[in-house]
Amino acid sequence: MVLVVAALATTGLSVGWIWSKADAVSPVALPSGGTPIDTVSPSVKPSETPTPYGKVLGTVMVASNNDTMPIMSSAWGNYGETTGLWGGAAIWLTVHKNYDGKGASWGNYTAFGQLPPDIPYKNTAAGLKEAAVQIGSRAIVALYDKNAQVMKGTTHKAITVNGHPGHEIVAKVVVKVPKLTETYSTVMIAVIDRGDGTADVAIADIAGSTPAWQNVWRYKVSQIAINK
Repeated sequence: MVLVVAALATTGLSVGWIWSKADAVSPVALPSGGTPIDTVSPSVKPSETPTPYGKVLGTVMVASNNDTMPIMSSAWGNYGETTGLWGGAAIWLTVHKNYDGKGASWGNYTAFGQLPPDIPYKNTAAGLKEAAVQIGSRAIVALYDKNAQVMKGTTHKAITVNGHPGHEIVAKVVVKVPKLTETYSTVMIAVIDRGDGTADVAIADIAGSTPAWQNVWRYKVSQIAINK
């Protein structure tokens, strides 16, 4: 299937992943590593509605809609949500502390919240995929930058969480940071329908040297509780 890179008009810089058939859920070939992804920085009026925030309470991340996702483990700590989720919360695990000798740290990040209301959403296979593509695009730019390079082999699949349909994307992002031994990170996106016209989103950014956390994240996604 052919991938067409395009710009999306969003509330900030975003990466556009647009496929020729939006309802596909099979692995998708991406441009080879080394090709920056096109981005756009549109002029958008600030929202008049304050952005809600989620929180970490004990062993769960609680979105502003009161849906919950278990934290990855007790080793992970509370962290600010930085990927643009609506009413989201986040946690962090340091993998490389002071890797540059100047105090910088590199680690794993997980967030849980709602799909932002400015992203169009329909509870169909195509709608779930498109929502995952758009929030995933924003997340990669927020976690890295507008020139983030995605490696070949991005995968898509339909998922179900406690009877609620969803869509998962897994992509590897090239990492080139002086004095850091990592060469890539795995970004994982899950969008889950809530049954009321809205959706929850779980995001993970896992260092390439710690792949075991990927299945932990999938297990925690399977335990998301929708509280309507």
